Amino acid sequence: MAENSTFDELLRDQVRNGLTAAHQYLAAAVYFDAQDLPELAAQTYARSTANHGHAMRMVQYLLDRDVPFTIGGLDEVRPDFDYPRAAIAFLLDRERVTTAQLSGLVAAARVANDFLGEQFMQWFLGEQVDDVAGMTTLLTVLDRQDNLFDVEEFIRRELRGKAPVDTTAPRMAGAS
Repeated sequence: MAENSTFDELLRDQVRNGLTAAHQYLAAAVYFDAQDLPELAAQTYARSTANHGHAMRMVQYLLDRDVPFTIGGLDEVRPDFDYPRAAIAFLLDRERVTTAQLSGLVAAARVANDFLGEQFMQWFLGEQVDDVAGMTTLLTVLDRQDNLFDVEEFIRRELRGKAPVDTTAPRMAGAS
């Protein structure tokens, strides 16, 4: 297998980015819990778990491709916010950065004719469309409502529920 060092390097970085994102969502969830906003907290706890899962899917891919890899530290995580809207706006901005990072990964794979890498990344791009749309919806609802309890009710009514199991998701490291 010819090594695609640029794609591999970017993917290793993206594992760190994904684990950092998981911790950022966890910090936001704790913030929402402390503000007695259980629905916003539940949304961000779930996104923390999803981001951790995304990073572990990338770890499994690196392991499967015999790419040298170790888990390192995380980037800085913001633990405090002035208002719930500020937290959601911050998380939406982070999702947009993640979209750009993942697009860069796809471009690097394409330039190197790494068809396996490009195919692997397609699933993540689809997830990003959903993630950005979901955070945009939360921010829009926060902007339209004067009362945070109305926001909580909207989430309970419209956003809560189980997502269908995605059988096309790449395998996750550590999953049985």
